[in-house]
Amino acid sequence: MNPIRTIRRLTCILTGLAAALAAGVAVAPAALAATPVNPPAPPADVIRFGPAAHAFNGVTGDMTSWQIALIAVAAAIVGAVVAVLADRARAARSHRPATIA
Repeated sequence: MNPIRTIRRLTCILTGLAAALAAGVAVAPAALAATPVNPPAPPADVIRFGPAAHAFNGVTGDMTSWQIALIAVAAAIVGAVVAVLADRARAARSHRPATIA
């Protein structure tokens, strides 16, 4: 095997791993983001008897960390699919048969 081809493949693999690591580092703060729920001062009945129900995503309006991680994974998969389709289209375009003039 040609040594230049080996170096090129190794470079491509390392570049892909570095890009995946950079994407993971960029998404990690968003995936781990969570805001504490601080409701306004409750009325005296709630203080005496305890809260009627816990706060959930529908009330607070925030996205939970698993939703953010799911969006990031879906975006990565869609990006990979688009890259593969673009590469196949480029490869199919470059192998045109010669025509007789």
